[in-house]
Amino acid sequence: MVVLRATQGLLPGDAALTHWSLTHRPGAAVTLARAITATGTGFIPFAAVLLAGLSVGGTIRRRVTTAAVLALCLGSGQVLRYAVMTLVARPRPPLADWATHASGWSFPSGHATTGAMTAGLLFAALYLRGPRIPPVAAVLIGMWGVAVGLSRVYLGVHWFSDVIGGWLFAAAWLALTACAYVLAGRGTAR
Repeated sequence: MVVLRATQGLLPGDAALTHWSLTHRPGAAVTLARAITATGTGFIPFAAVLLAGLSVGGTIRRRVTTAAVLALCLGSGQVLRYAVMTLVARPRPPLADWATHASGWSFPSGHATTGAMTAGLLFAALYLRGPRIPPVAAVLIGMWGVAVGLSRVYLGVHWFSDVIGGWLFAAAWLALTACAYVLAGRGTAR
């Protein structure tokens, strides 16, 4: 893995983006970044995918099943990400740079991963409602997923490559689970 081989664990741009964040932190921006970062973990992502699953339409059984599958995908992705994080064991930026609480290792970013997985699952739920996703919803969901990840760099608790790693992990996990979903659907259609 590139992250393991990089000098001092930093990739090009990591130090520069962290330095920029440290020198551009007015109080209101930090407060906003903390609010955004808070939405990328815990109860909120699970509530969002459960509500999205329940809103897909169809029978109550279909809605509950969809909500459960979306929550299972999010939860199992988080468990796998935690295992990768523990295996890589990359240190976070210096504690003196932190503008919010953080715990555990740094790569891949849990908030970035969860935000991206949640955004992808919300897109999936919207797609299940009808193949045309409302553009405003798509833009807002996408912007939120990106903002959660970037807030972690801005608050000084992650390197930018941690966030990129989280986004890539989420994309891979969503692609894998989408393939499993399609294959399972083919099996039940027969």
